[in-house]
Formats: sequence, C-alpha cells, structure tokens
Amino acid sequence: MSRLLIVHHTTSPTLHELFEEVRRGAATDEIEGVEVVTRPALAATAVDVFAADAIILGTPANIGYMSGALKHFFDTVYYPCLEETRRLPYALYVHGNNDTTGAVRAVESIATGLGWERVRQPVTVTGAPGKADLESCWELGATVAATVSPA
Repeated sequence: MSRLLIVHHTTSPTLHELFEEVRRGAATDEIEGVEVVTRPALAATAVDVFAADAIILGTPANIGYMSGALKHFFDTVYYPCLEETRRLPYALYVHGNNDTTGAVRAVESIATGLGWERVRQPVTVTGAPGKADLESCWELGATVAATVSPA
C-alpha cells in the first residue's frame, strides 16, 4: 500500500475547511491502495517523510510567507531528507486574506531544493473559499493520491 502524507498548519476555520476537502479527495473510494496520513506541521518528522510516497503541504500565507510551523517542518526535515527523498511527488494548498504569492514561492523554493517533484499546480485561496476553491482542494488530494496508487 502507498502512503500519502498531508502536512498542514490549520490555524483557522477556513484552513480547516480546505484541509478537510484535500483529505476527502485523497481518501476517496475511487482510489485504491493509498493510506492517507495527516500530521500537523509542528509534529511531522523526517521519519514521516521517509515513509511517504507523496506529500501534500498546507499553510496559511502569513505576512507574505508560509506559516512558521511549516517553515519549522522544513527546517527539521531538510537535511535528513535531502538525499533520501529526491523525486518525492508533492502538492501545495495555501490560504491568505490578501495574497499567497510569497508563501507559494517560499514552499516551492524549498521543495525544489529538496528535489521534490510538483504533481499539480498549487491551490491558492484568498478570502472566503467558494465552491470552486473547495472542489480544487478535493481534486488536489485526489490527484496526488492517484499519482501514487498502485492500482
């Protein structure tokens, strides 16, 4: 069975809504053979990343950057995972009140340094999420899960 790791910093009702849609998409019955594991960014470790066949990252955009919690995750796993997780498929969702550009750029820069391979464009949501935003989060989860499904 493949393992999909979702590392998230869910600090608001809006981020919780996005996270739940990503998780629902990843765990859809239509995709078989994928175990979905979720970890808050402050609790996720290199061991979690080593066990993953793909990873989804979720963060708020805070002052033009990813959350401190997601940055802490990267600081913790970067060197242990640098050689061992090259080509790890990943995707990203970000919520911001005004702008998500800096957060997306920061996460993509670190993921590129790790040699991870983006499998879908980031889902970026500013303000209150609409139906299309929630559907995009569901699709992000399902797309990444399908990428690593052995079926």
